[in-house]
Amino acid sequence: MSETPITTPPRAGASPDAIMAHYDISDAFFGLWIGPEMIYSSALFEHGDDLHGAQLRKLDYHIAAAGAAATARVLDIGCGWGALLRRLVQHADVKTACGLTLSRSQAAWIRRSAPPGVEVREEDWRVHQADMPYDAIISIGAFEHFAHRGLDRQAKLDVYRSFFDFCHRVLADDGRLSLQTIAYVKSSTDVPSLITDKIFPDSELPLISEPIVAAEEKFELLTLRNDADHYYRTLRMWDANLAGRHDEAVALVGEQTVSDFRQYLRTSAFGFRRGHICLLRMSFRKCGA
Repeated sequence: MSETPITTPPRAGASPDAIMAHYDISDAFFGLWIGPEMIYSSALFEHGDDLHGAQLRKLDYHIAAAGAAATARVLDIGCGWGALLRRLVQHADVKTACGLTLSRSQAAWIRRSAPPGVEVREEDWRVHQADMPYDAIISIGAFEHFAHRGLDRQAKLDVYRSFFDFCHRVLADDGRLSLQTIAYVKSSTDVPSLITDKIFPDSELPLISEPIVAAEEKFELLTLRNDADHYYRTLRMWDANLAGRHDEAVALVGEQTVSDFRQYLRTSAFGFRRGHICLLRMSFRKCGA
């Protein structure tokens, strides 16, 4: 790639400490209720799907939306415990899948069993530099952490524009980006302090329009769908799983943490059901090559 100087955007959104405060609680704890593939984002259901099948369907949806299959290099921004990375190299014929995470625990989990072709970096996208362009970018459930509460609309848009600028810079010409994020339906949405202070500190959701506005002039919007009902169903399944493994969960993280997580899961499900928040899956194509 060219030697164009890179200016790191100012820090906004969740810090590494804030990310680790949530995601590094205990791998074993999350494994009790999100499932053996450790996929911690909304599934994509079709008739007859169980949670496992719907989660794999979600991964395959994003792989297709990004045009990532049978390519040389794919970037996963906010890679979690690596399920998408493994899916890319083991089922989608991708040569190299690189994941970015701020969670030490997630990075260690991936490295312990990474198949050939999977790379993981404990690195913010703001400082990531690519030796060669990526053929596709996928980001599932990370966009929610890019801004923090208290930013005005213009400041939020500036943060989101810096993300799309980054994606535009590291993508090959005509490359595609597939993005999944929770979003507010209206700006006046009230969020319980449990979620803003204890579950996801330093994080803020975008409004529906903000990713689209921020991508203007850099990307063409190809697809957009609201799957709020799919996240509602996912959350209810997670809560039922956690309730069914209550004693094991308490042994791992304590009664208060289990109680907080169950309340967060139920509160979030209510938000999707009542239309306060939605689940956006959107794909973009790089323009201006």
